Amino acid sequence: MSETFLLPDLGEGLTEATVVTWLVEAGDVVTVDQPIVEVESAKSVVQLPCPHAGRVERLGAAIGDVIHEGDVLVEIGAATGETDVAESSPASTDGDASGAVLIGYGTRAKTASARSGRRFGRTTEPVTEAAPRSTGMPLDPDRRSPVVSPLVRRLARENGFEASQLLGSGADNLVMRRDVEAVVSAREATARASDTAPTDDAPTRTSAPGADRREALEPLRRAAAEHFARSRREIPEATIWLDVDATPLVAARDEIQAATGERFGLTALLARFAIAGLVRHPVLNASFDSERSEIVHHDHVNLGIAAQTPRGLMVPVVRGAGELSLRDLAHGIDGAVSAARAASAPADAFRGGTFTLNNFGSLGVDGSAAIINHPEVAILGIGRFVERPWVVDGTICVRTVVELSFVFDHRVCDGQVAADFLTFVGRCIERPVALLAEI
Repeated sequence: MSETFLLPDLGEGLTEATVVTWLVEAGDVVTVDQPIVEVESAKSVVQLPCPHAGRVERLGAAIGDVIHEGDVLVEIGAATGETDVAESSPASTDGDASGAVLIGYGTRAKTASARSGRRFGRTTEPVTEAAPRSTGMPLDPDRRSPVVSPLVRRLARENGFEASQLLGSGADNLVMRRDVEAVVSAREATARASDTAPTDDAPTRTSAPGADRREALEPLRRAAAEHFARSRREIPEATIWLDVDATPLVAARDEIQAATGERFGLTALLARFAIAGLVRHPVLNASFDSERSEIVHHDHVNLGIAAQTPRGLMVPVVRGAGELSLRDLAHGIDGAVSAARAASAPADAFRGGTFTLNNFGSLGVDGSAAIINHPEVAILGIGRFVERPWVVDGTICVRTVVELSFVFDHRVCDGQVAADFLTFVGRCIERPVALLAEI
């Protein structure tokens, strides 16, 4: 009797994923909770454990295919023979230790497996692959380099070649996005040189205008686009701004670093001020349930940090930020952002935020009317720290100034609450020592 493993609910409203790597192939014998496939959702790349034991009869999708919740991942048949029975037995010396739970299946992962990183790699024993043969040419039709990311495959095909024909710069000659982009750039440079080179019997030619090109949104960007659109569609937001003399904050940061010998970024200090402001105005640390017309007040501050990554804008969450010391908060922010940029953060790292801090000053701009991270009700924006003329005690002098912007959901609070929060954060920046009275 065959069992069918369907793509489960991935959580957070995610209903589709792209197959990145199969860890088994037809004919393999698998055990309960054995990771069998890696899929990329709009949030992250995850391994899915199989809830059935037996022999793999059929894979339901190829690498690079987009599958939807409820689609067939694999069909598992009964294992036959003494060897197969031994291999497929769910018994383990590790007992029934629980790991990742699949919604709708209730499977329990016994031991996290190491990521294979190889196409059709088996989990029962290591796979040895010969390095792709190098011919000295960028593209070799006989080369079969490993390609994990469907995004890399798509980029190559849009430019008229197969990514697997490249000698990848990644581990085990894995083809990376940079490898494909290097070939594309080289081709464009060659084409430009050819179009502008003069000949003996013809005037200098110029390149003809290219045709329009359509680009399908990657899963992450498609999900982000839907998220942004929902926020703009549902939330009646309002934005307020405040210019603040940040000279004392910069001096306090330098003093803390000198005293501790540790690096403390301004983002961590600003996050601490924002958390103190949320304690004063807890309605801003909330969510809005539009179906019930209810404000959901949160007991803990789960601070989202908007971060620009190679995969686009992402918002990793520092959980329980309100209970952290400044040192732990700084480490938490650095770790969350680094993991998001390296694409090593699990999907849970982007869930459950209650308030977002967006330091777009790192992008070189002073201000922005940011989009609220739905279903949150507010977002604090930080602009550049720049030297400007500023009046101090009736005298114009040069000070380090930052522009704060605060976007809030007008269904949850009025302008007075938002202004009180923003001016409190501004006072903390202008007089950091005053925060000691709040902690």
